[in-house]
Amino acid sequence: MRLWVVPILALLATGCGKEEMTPAQRAAQDAKDVAAVKAASTPPPVPVNPQAILYPDIEKAGIYGASCSFAPGKELGAVAIAMDDHGYMKIDDKMMIFAADKGSGKLPGEAWGRYDGREYNFMIDVAKDEGEKTGGETVNYPARMVLKNSRDQIVYEANGTAQCGA
Repeated sequence: MRLWVVPILALLATGCGKEEMTPAQRAAQDAKDVAAVKAASTPPPVPVNPQAILYPDIEKAGIYGASCSFAPGKELGAVAIAMDDHGYMKIDDKMMIFAADKGSGKLPGEAWGRYDGREYNFMIDVAKDEGEKTGGETVNYPARMVLKNSRDQIVYEANGTAQCGA
């Protein structure tokens, strides 16, 4: 009969001596709890594998003029084309059009550093000081491209070459 008295007294003792949280402490704890729930409920990013934009895609979309085309690694096929007003990518066999963020940094060839779309946004960072002239009106630059989803999660990133010019 006395065996049940000891656990009950131990439970009662654990409640003694604890101070209530101040409103500031409670607010901080609530903010921490909300952040933990949000982090746990945000799904991980789904990787994207952009496709090379081929000449038939360029013709069909009417992509002509000064631009910067990004090709990953040592590949020749551009996966992004950045122009003065729009950017283009091919994802899941669909050509996607992006609006130029004219508040972002200017790239060579009338292009901008960032382009925004409904599902994704992409950024191209060009090493402007390391360009190598490759044709009458084109220059190749070492570059980096990052593609993010609507939750601002990186779904694709690559180092490669940006060919800029007319």
